Amino acid sequence: MHVPDGFIDAPVSAATGLVAAGLVAAGLRGARRELGDERTAPLAGLVAAFVFAVQMLNFPVAAGTSGHLLGGALAAILVGPWTGLLCVAVVLLLQGVLFADGGLTALGVNITVMGGVTVLVAYALFRALVTVLPRGRRSVTAATFVAALVSVPASAAAFTLVYAVGGTSDVPIGQVLAAMLGVHVLIGVGEALITTATVGAVLAVRPDLVYGARGLTAPLKLRVHGELVDAAPTRAPAAAGRPAGRIWAAGVALSVLLAGFVSFYASAAPDGLEKVAADHGIDERARDHAAAGSPLADYGVQDVTDTRLSGGLAGTIGVGATLALGTGVFWAARRRRNTTAPGPEDRHRETV
Repeated sequence: MHVPDGFIDAPVSAATGLVAAGLVAAGLRGARRELGDERTAPLAGLVAAFVFAVQMLNFPVAAGTSGHLLGGALAAILVGPWTGLLCVAVVLLLQGVLFADGGLTALGVNITVMGGVTVLVAYALFRALVTVLPRGRRSVTAATFVAALVSVPASAAAFTLVYAVGGTSDVPIGQVLAAMLGVHVLIGVGEALITTATVGAVLAVRPDLVYGARGLTAPLKLRVHGELVDAAPTRAPAAAGRPAGRIWAAGVALSVLLAGFVSFYASAAPDGLEKVAADHGIDERARDHAAAGSPLADYGVQDVTDTRLSGGLAGTIGVGATLALGTGVFWAARRRRNTTAPGPEDRHRETV
């Protein structure tokens, strides 16, 4: 759903740029609270890299139309809503600058619609569901599926609202909304399946690493003298810190495999927004991307003639760049959290 340059007029693009800047600023503040011990920054960087990789895997959803993961629900549930928002923002920034995917003047629109809306809608719905459902992994899985599914048409509706205010083509908004929701509900099913499978896989091996599942696992019960009592809590497997490195290494390897190899077999059909834009004339005033001459434009390495090798190298470079930038952002946010945390004397004064 990457919005290119020319779909939205300059004033609305500027306004959404301010909204996006506000979301990123809020994300940085919120991430300081969500980023706990020293393992969280690399894991959050890994989530950003994984979202980048999976976004390269367009899957068919209808005749002549494809979709791809947006990633807001996945990132929010794995590492927290504010950290997840930053993950998606990092991905969208690198996609626009390095790969000419998503307009530079539309970066604010994309961060707002693909990042802010998906993360906030998905996590709010996820928390509401796990609050009313029985505690346990099945509830987390069910809530994840529904939250991811709803987040995609919510994002499509948000784009339609932005287009209604600042669209550059004269197209009936009702038609745009119906077309966007129709195709993105189907894409939402794919989003839900991918998100649920990923969260479920992490839950199965390291539930302590899933932000959204903290405190939601039902305690182990023991029968003592005929009565059920809670068993004494055991130390989380990640308490030693280092074992999370295996998850990180496996996640990086999987991301490289997806972006560097599996992406070659992704659907070449236009995605939901591209299809709707072509069918309804939204793209009448679309402009060429300012970074169209980038060495990595269109997810290929310039001057590498072998298509498979070119795409594989571009995907691998993208994973590495996203991992590096994302981890750097989260390390900086976490260090800021530590340096601004009140010391013992400050906390004592606050309680007096």
